[in-house]
Formats: sequence, structure tokens, C-alpha cells
Amino acid sequence: MATQLNLPIGVQAFGKIRTGGFYYVDKTPYLHQLIDEGSYYFLSRPRRFGKSLLLDTLKELFEANEPLFRGLYIHDRWDWQIRHPVVRISFADGVMVNRSALDTRIRHLLQSNRERLGIEHSGAQDIAGEFSDLIRMAHHQHGQRVVVLIDEYDKPILDNITDADAARELREGLKNLYSVLKDADPHLKFCLLTGVSKFSKVSLFS
Repeated sequence: MATQLNLPIGVQAFGKIRTGGFYYVDKTPYLHQLIDEGSYYFLSRPRRFGKSLLLDTLKELFEANEPLFRGLYIHDRWDWQIRHPVVRISFADGVMVNRSALDTRIRHLLQSNRERLGIEHSGAQDIAGEFSDLIRMAHHQHGQRVVVLIDEYDKPILDNITDADAARELREGLKNLYSVLKDADPHLKFCLLTGVSKFSKVSLFS
């Protein structure tokens, strides 16, 4: 008799789906194609479209968590001997109403990534410097180029969309963070940003 599985409603952790008795529709052929054909991607979709689950699946893949992918398309097409350091940033939680709150959140996220990757603070005083040093040091320390996954890249702006001054202030703070990615190219393996707004509507990137 077949085992009855559960629908993963609201589950955003790939590992939980694969080990917790949930149905999973294999999306790894598309991930394999994305990774094989490019390095920088942006995905704009409404909320509750599975963007966070997609990022978590990529995190587990690049961290070479092989048992989670057994039986899936990508399992026999991936080099599980290579483990990439993954920097994951998410603005999904909470509401930031000004630049100070945003900067505090960013510093907390960068610190969390440093702790997870076993990297010391470089001593940089500015957020762009902290982010840049994190990527560079992760590459050198782990011996593989870095994967950057950013979830809800535009949420701090959207949370303040009715306050034009606050939205502009938060946009500048995010621009300061994301500007690091261009010059970090030699240290990056793969980069994916997800959000609701299109690039052209936010004016964060050149």
C-alpha cells in the first residue's frame, strides 16, 4: 500500500519537504539548466509563489547536501564533491520603517552569514565593505566561489510605498548593499535575487 504524503502548504524549507513526508514536484531540471547557462538571475513573482523554497533548494544544492536530492533529476548530474559557500539574505521578516532600521537588519544578516561560514569580521565600518569582505573572504577561506541568494530584495521599499521619502531612503540603503555584487564578480559562482517588483520600477540597479 502506497504511503500517503502531505501537501507542503506553507513549507519553505526544502529539507523539511524531502524528509518530512511531503509531496515534492521535481523542479531540479530547471535548476540544472539555470546553473548551467548563466550566473546572475532575477525572479519577479507575487508572494506565495514558492520563491523562498526555490532559494532554499539552491542553498542545499550548492552546499552539496546530497541525501536530499536522491531520486531527483539532478542527483546524477551534480558534482557532490564540490561545496560552495552560500550567503543568504532575506528581507521577508519584519517591517523596516527607516534607514537606521534597515542598516541594523543588514548588519545582523551579514553577521549571521559570517557565523555560519566561520568567517571573522574584517573590521569594515560600512555595510558595503562588510558585504564585499564577506564574499571575498568566503571565497578564499572555502576555496570555492560564493553563491549569493537574496529573498524579497524589494520588501523594505514596498513596506513604505505610501511614504515617498521613507521609500527613497530605504531604496538608497538597498542600493548601497546590492552595488557590491558587480565588483564581486570574480568571487561569485551564482547569484539569484527574488522579489515582487521589476528592476525598472525600483531603480536599484544600473
